[in-house]
Amino acid sequence: MQQAKFLINGVSRTSKMTADVINPATEEVFAKCHISNKDDVNDAVSAARNAFPFWSTLSNDERKSRLMELASSLEENMPELMGLVTKESGKPLGGLNGIGSGMEVGGSIAWTQATASFELPVEVIQDNEEARIEIHRKPLGVVASITPWNWPLMIAVWHIIPALHTGNTVVVKPSPYTPVATSRFVELANRVLPKGVLNLVHGDTEVGSLLSTHEDVSKIIFTGSTPTGKKIMQASAVNLKRLTLELGGNDAGIVLPDSNVTELAPKIFGASFHNNGQTCAALKRLYVHESQYDEMCNALADLAKNVKVGNGLEEGVELGPLQNARQLQIVKSLVDSARENGGKILAGGNEGNGAGYFYEPTIIADQSDGDRIVDEEQFGPALPVIKYSDLDEVIARANANENGLGGSVWSSDLEAASKVALQLECGSAWINDHGAVQPDAPFGGIKQSGFGVEFGLHGLKEYTSIQTLKICK
Repeated sequence: MQQAKFLINGVSRTSKMTADVINPATEEVFAKCHISNKDDVNDAVSAARNAFPFWSTLSNDERKSRLMELASSLEENMPELMGLVTKESGKPLGGLNGIGSGMEVGGSIAWTQATASFELPVEVIQDNEEARIEIHRKPLGVVASITPWNWPLMIAVWHIIPALHTGNTVVVKPSPYTPVATSRFVELANRVLPKGVLNLVHGDTEVGSLLSTHEDVSKIIFTGSTPTGKKIMQASAVNLKRLTLELGGNDAGIVLPDSNVTELAPKIFGASFHNNGQTCAALKRLYVHESQYDEMCNALADLAKNVKVGNGLEEGVELGPLQNARQLQIVKSLVDSARENGGKILAGGNEGNGAGYFYEPTIIADQSDGDRIVDEEQFGPALPVIKYSDLDEVIARANANENGLGGSVWSSDLEAASKVALQLECGSAWINDHGAVQPDAPFGGIKQSGFGVEFGLHGLKEYTSIQTLKICK
């Protein structure tokens, strides 16, 4: 059976306490995860702290070379990593529109390469006969990364690579639901990185709390739920840690009345249902003008009825199961609530038969703001389609949510769509797409969706402090 060990100062460790890792497509245990204790966490932070002076003083080119070597190692081990991601997360090898474990591993490789190529040069803001003033970006120290279960390898890479590239050292704690691919990634990384630069611990909220309160951790980067993010923010006050929090989203999409429904429906469906809707920046609630409402509902329902759902290791499967039983119950509860409150289930609406945390891709009509399926983040394969008539009103409705991660506008008129998108209260907005992130464009939320950004030069700067150097002449 697969063993997810933790790794500290270049050495794998096991523990007497283990947790089962379940394949969500079969509900069978396929791996054991070794749980770290307080001493393990302290050892991991100590190892990272001791490795910091050497790693932080290497040149940018030297660190880049190590990270590029890591990217090559990931590529060499891509089939193995894809299998691990599919077994622990449930996402198919291929997936809807090619968004599956192959995309997750391939994207992790590409993200590593792109991020390692970024540079933060010294910024000169004055250089005259009086003085030269330079702004230097310096690494923070030990960074703790706490990752979720929906994109276990990809998000670990999003956290770890920019931290390492800027000269920090890292302790990563993956979700106890999905620790296996990250464990393998850290094992491969330690073949090319100096000891202590990247360490791995396993556990649930207790281990996360130990990292959040540890006085030798300088920064926490966390992707996950808003309630947990708030707890991390409170705990981090012990030494005023830097924070990047990418939290929950309930992203709205607005379809303008000039849209080509036939053309846009497949794109909207993909933006809503890839990874079974288990993506923070997936489209979660769709507002459609009354003149095209029925046409869009029917088009989306037809797509939902024809998606192949099953075990992600099987050929041709587009959507797998929900990742865990708890998330399945959340989706079921929200769809049942919609059904009880007059919602029309146009497709799906049922759990799968047999083993696995499966739920049919579901399209729901005749719900609106104030209904749970609209107001709450479903994080699963259920999309409410909401009718509107007035543009200003629907913009206000889209914004009347505590979350502010992403949003989108769908239209044949790009100028009009851009004007609407700029009125959305969210960290990222897309025109005729949704959730399309890339390594050189900053991404982050506002309101209850967190703060700080990831990706690109803006994201890289989040792992540094500024030192201003004034040289008087």
